[in-house]
Amino acid sequence: MSEPEKTARALIAWGAESFDEAGLVCGHGTDNSLDEAAALVLHSLSIDYDQPDSVLDMPLAEPDFVRARELLELRVKTRRPAAYLTGEAWFAGMPFFVDERVLVPRSPIAELIAARFSPWIDPHRIGNIVDIGTGSGCIAIACATAFPQARVDATDVSSEALDVARINAARHGLEARVNLIESDLFAALAGKTYDIIVSNPPYVPREEVEQLADEFHHEPESGLLAGDDGLDIVVRMLSKAANHLAADGILVVEVGYTHEALQAQYPQVPFIWLDFENGGTGVFLLEAAVLQKHQAIFDHVAQQRSAS
Repeated sequence: MSEPEKTARALIAWGAESFDEAGLVCGHGTDNSLDEAAALVLHSLSIDYDQPDSVLDMPLAEPDFVRARELLELRVKTRRPAAYLTGEAWFAGMPFFVDERVLVPRSPIAELIAARFSPWIDPHRIGNIVDIGTGSGCIAIACATAFPQARVDATDVSSEALDVARINAARHGLEARVNLIESDLFAALAGKTYDIIVSNPPYVPREEVEQLADEFHHEPESGLLAGDDGLDIVVRMLSKAANHLAADGILVVEVGYTHEALQAQYPQVPFIWLDFENGGTGVFLLEAAVLQKHQAIFDHVAQQRSAS
């Protein structure tokens, strides 16, 4: 490839072409090479997305040009997702620090948070929320921002992930309202109940984890892998969730493309599968009454799977 002109626009085009030629996989906040290259170039040059288009055509000083080009080349050489190279990802319109201790935020649950989970629950009466498997803390922190009157607990089995979440809670000034708890699902939440339980847990089957593109193998496997069929975590969650949900509360969980396997595991359960304007599938919602009605089924499946 020929050397690009010394402008941000030319660098972005050059980077996108380089990514396509190298067969890079996008899926950590962008879904195409052009957006991926733009994220890296704009970050390197400290250009905000809301700057006028004309900024992209301004001549770059040599050090700035070299720095941005090297970042694009590093993306090709290492196949690390752009968010790990910049140390930042956006979720629900908010910036979050990320590194290889946590997954890169990309859940469609952001759209639900922006809508304050309406019409599924009255947002004005929300007092307590828990985010199970918080990772970077993005869901918990976005919820605390959307519900300024609420107390938010955020659990994770990984102390390293909680260290990242702590950085993000401090970044957004929410240390006082986002309570970070090291816990395997609900284990450390005895006696606590919530108006909303929300989770984006691991849900990738073992065979599919092994087949993922290189970019995904930079993420912690514990944040992706959920047994042979991808259901290990959500099955355990469903057996315990009713004990921690207020009488008129809701459970919202992302299971991605394992949604068919989950529905097949519980054919009697009327999962509400949510639609998203901005893309994304595999997020279900259950109301407290439905969880309680099918508690025996959830317990039976969990016991059956743990015994096998």
